[in-house]
Amino acid sequence: MNFSNILQLFIPKDKVFFPLFEKATQNLVAIADTLVQMVNAADLNQRRLLIKEIERLEHVGDNITHEMFNELSANFITPFDREDMHELITSLDDIVDFIHGSAKRIELYKIETISPAIRKLSELIEKSAKELHTAITELSNKKNIHKIKEACVRINSIENHADDVFDTAIAGLFENEKDPVTIIKVKEILAVLETATDKCEDAANVLETILVKHA
Repeated sequence: MNFSNILQLFIPKDKVFFPLFEKATQNLVAIADTLVQMVNAADLNQRRLLIKEIERLEHVGDNITHEMFNELSANFITPFDREDMHELITSLDDIVDFIHGSAKRIELYKIETISPAIRKLSELIEKSAKELHTAITELSNKKNIHKIKEACVRINSIENHADDVFDTAIAGLFENEKDPVTIIKVKEILAVLETATDKCEDAANVLETILVKHA
């Protein structure tokens, strides 16, 4: 390895990592949008096509995650702490995985009637995904730190709302649904969707930690 190649290992990789994070959140917004379309699709064939698109976007997300981890392991100098980058990459990947997991369960469990709570949680995931994209887009611009903070606050508020939606939906499910198998299926789908909002909050918490360390 010549001196030029060695030097490249020590040059900050802002132009590598920030575009990859933005690419990851763009894909996150796309899969969250598709989830909302899917749970609102009246036609079952259209719903199946949207589930396939969610699966495709999940694979796209996996490839981006793999690329980011490769860059993280290959470079000595990173825009912020390696452990924070690792946590942020993992959190974004987790959100995509849980969105995919909820869609697959709707398909595998043959859920035909989508409850208002499933639709609402999907909408909240979409909102959080867009806030994360806003925050990470601003991460490379030190002049707009306030926008990142505001987005993180909104994500935390969305997660609290999701908790309320989940709790109310579960209570209503046990009160109104008589079929135990249906209860198990719907409860699991709701839990996966709610966990996706938790993962959005995890990502926001990492962003807040980064801001504190680099204030």
